[in-house]
Amino acid sequence: MQDMEKIKVIVADDHALVREGIVKIISLEPDIEVVGEAADGEQAVELAMNLDVDIVLMDINMPKINGIEATKLIKTRKPQVNVIALTIHEQEDYLFEMIKSGVSGYVLKDVRPDELIVTIRRVAEGQAFMPPSLIHKVFEEFKRLSKEKDGSFNAFDLTEREIEILQHLARGLSNRDIAEKLFISEKTVKNHLTNIFQKMGVTDRTQALLLAIKHDIVKIEV
Repeated sequence: MQDMEKIKVIVADDHALVREGIVKIISLEPDIEVVGEAADGEQAVELAMNLDVDIVLMDINMPKINGIEATKLIKTRKPQVNVIALTIHEQEDYLFEMIKSGVSGYVLKDVRPDELIVTIRRVAEGQAFMPPSLIHKVFEEFKRLSKEKDGSFNAFDLTEREIEILQHLARGLSNRDIAEKLFISEKTVKNHLTNIFQKMGVTDRTQALLLAIKHDIVKIEV
């Protein structure tokens, strides 16, 4: 049986007890590996730049550089690295700032261990995650912001296929799922996403999806 490729994770939290607890939870999973630990935002950025990593679990409130700024730096320099915000806060302003900085997931620290693991796996597969209690608040906020700007999605010059892929993203499908739905290869889906990101001026699927919702390119099915 062929060994599966492990999801490589950095855990960044200034509280050693919390950090060690998360590391122990992750170490029980055969498909996830902690490759680094950071006690502040500056160290998180340094590790992300120097290690082969897929996901950074990022605390928001950390010394030297907070999680929001650290995420921005990581996404600017290594956009392929996904960031999951890990925080005690459920206030909308933290969530909006983290989404704008480029996170792919937002998890509260009181989440159950199995939910944290599921979130890591989903983000590794290319999906985005935020607490269900905040989803509608986020969409309403971005719709409100869109009314303040007289923007038009026509400026993005998206093709019908690219819009179709965005709609599938809105349904929570992974790259593999989208490929199967559209009878194309997963590599073709990734190529389409790269083109979408360039046209929309974003760096990841979460930002692309939220911008598409802002401009009514896609509809959220509830």
